[in-house]
Amino acid sequence: MKFSPLSIKKQEFSNAFRGYDKEEVQAYLERLADEFERLQSESEKLNDEVEELKPQLAEYKRIEKNLQDTLLKAQESSSKSIESSKKQTSLLIKEAELKASQIVEKARESANEIRSSVIALREERDLVIARLKAIVSSQAQILELKFNDEDSDTLKVTEKKQSQIKNIEVNVDDIVNKLL
Repeated sequence: MKFSPLSIKKQEFSNAFRGYDKEEVQAYLERLADEFERLQSESEKLNDEVEELKPQLAEYKRIEKNLQDTLLKAQESSSKSIESSKKQTSLLIKEAELKASQIVEKARESANEIRSSVIALREERDLVIARLKAIVSSQAQILELKFNDEDSDTLKVTEKKQSQIKNIEVNVDDIVNKLL
């Protein structure tokens, strides 16, 4: 049997000798009915409010699930991004090291080529100097022979001229240095 404020108010009890005070029982039932009515009204109000809030709760749960999914995807994405960045960084470092070793190797090759060129140029310079010395020496010998031939052919050369000719000494190294 369900209770309602009206059923509580209309509830009647049988009379008994030496029973409860009828007015006191009636007053108590009336207060009980009023309290029950207030509680029932409050319960209905709260049930209505719960029914109104259920769609919002469902929406909030949906939003929460979406946020959790989004957060999970963002974490996965950031993990993948970090992993990808690490791999790219590693590749860039390896590539830079390879390029650096190639540059060092090219520099060594260039240094060796320059060293070889300097050696070849020194050898060529020494050869040119030797040829110049030979040419200057042979020209000096030719001049001496020519002066000696002229002296023997002509006896008219004075002592002064002979001393000048004898004082002419050819310094081959000095001539070569001046030419260079």
